[in-house]
Amino acid sequence: QVQLVESGGNLVQPGGSLRLSCVGSGFIFSAYPIYWYRQAPGTQREWVAHITRAGNITTYTESVKGRFTISRDNAKNTVTLQMNSLKPEDTAKYYCNRFPPAPWGHGTQVTVSS
Repeated sequence: QVQLVESGGNLVQPGGSLRLSCVGSGFIFSAYPIYWYRQAPGTQREWVAHITRAGNITTYTESVKGRFTISRDNAKNTVTLQMNSLKPEDTAKYYCNRFPPAPWGHGTQVTVSS
């Protein structure tokens, strides 16, 4: 079945880095743009980053520009979110999805705290 699985979340100190992965299965991965989202407790899920099918265009929400980088390897059905200079306000559960969306995965928890 169509599935996207996130991994790579962890507890990290402010200023640190993490690399999240999103692996898709059950569909033609290269045919879909992929989005990263995040949701902190008590808030709505928000869009973080986007990458086109070929990976040639990326977009970011303003708060992560210059700190996060999204990339993809269609041969491995994988999208990666490299997160640098992490801040406490980046703390959230991170999810990936395609468009049109597939069922949401379990996400991966990122906690930025000293």
